[in-house]
Amino acid sequence: MQQTPRSERLHVALYGRRNSGKSSLINRLTGQETSLVSATPGTTTDPVAKAIELPHLGACVLVDTAGYDDDQGELGGQRVGRALQTLERVDIALVLVSAPSLEEDAELAPERRWLEELRKRRIPFAFLVSQSDLAKRGEEELCRELQARLDLPSSVECLALSSKTGQGLEQLHELLPRLVPEDFGVQTITRSLVCSSDVVLLVMPQDQAAPKGRLILPQVQTTRELLDKGCIIVSCTPERLEVALAALNAPPKLIITDSQAFGAVYALKPKESLLTSFSILFAAYKGDIDLFVEGAKALDSLSEGSRVLIAEACSHAPATEDIGRVKIPALLRKRYGEDLGIDIVSGMDYPEDLSGYDLIIHCGACMFNRAHVLRRTARASAQQVPITNYGICLAHLTGILDKVSI
Repeated sequence: MQQTPRSERLHVALYGRRNSGKSSLINRLTGQETSLVSATPGTTTDPVAKAIELPHLGACVLVDTAGYDDDQGELGGQRVGRALQTLERVDIALVLVSAPSLEEDAELAPERRWLEELRKRRIPFAFLVSQSDLAKRGEEELCRELQARLDLPSSVECLALSSKTGQGLEQLHELLPRLVPEDFGVQTITRSLVCSSDVVLLVMPQDQAAPKGRLILPQVQTTRELLDKGCIIVSCTPERLEVALAALNAPPKLIITDSQAFGAVYALKPKESLLTSFSILFAAYKGDIDLFVEGAKALDSLSEGSRVLIAEACSHAPATEDIGRVKIPALLRKRYGEDLGIDIVSGMDYPEDLSGYDLIIHCGACMFNRAHVLRRTARASAQQVPITNYGICLAHLTGILDKVSI
């Protein structure tokens, strides 16, 4: 059975010191040995993610991270860096403070630093007093002390629990839905562009970049949403577009194409039909469409000495016809000159300092959750660097951005 894509799941990450019980809690929640548990501090190095269905919450991803006090030496610094990196994609953060450390450490400096990071990124969070079975005091007293020592307002959720005994786990399941961001899951891919019984034509190139024997994720997800809406779907490649249109009794309500075929599809599009691309739809579904459209205006002021960052969400091996690594750079250099500076990053790589770039062009981010994209766009905005996405960039370069449906 096909699972909900990871990019569509709520991301819940666990943070805390070494041996604060993060891995034990992950294992208890999943019912599996998802994370390695050891008395040796620093057992968890790279973040470990597990897709799961949780009561009251549904499809989510649990993320186990290295201890945020594991900052000694080069390797320790890298572990903490990886933990910090997960904050880019987290919807909910659970910060664990073990009952023994609460009793032994009066300062709680690591927790204060992490609290600052969460507030800076506006990530919903709760504090968990873990290993409560080792405490000399009751659960309510432990939570009151933690809240007082961290100066937490009463609105911040705090819960004491034990992965060993199971105490507090049911309360955790009830707590998590209260932390879900209000806008999580309310976005749709096709928004109000179509409704039940509308005919939608999908134009999907099957070139060397297309995976053999299957469709790419945006095409699959868009198709599923259109079926759920009750739309009538017709599919073809760009080479069969004229034949597909001729086979219809009336023009389709909407044509959705791959961004690289914009020019060819627009030339054949019936005037009654709306036109957009998978990448543009995902620009709105995953990120800030208005910001991306505004960012595309920076294309008009680029020159041969400009620097552009192209960011891909996935870290696949590039194909010979790759849109981000080959086609967009070729179009940009044809227009602005061969000396145009272009850097390409993929996966989790994304510079902290973006100030050296004149424009960022991001992919549709089908492999990222919405929180991840919005934090990337927020960083670009904070550093006053324009950002757009593949589909909007190509529509602008083709001269039809004002003629497609955003």
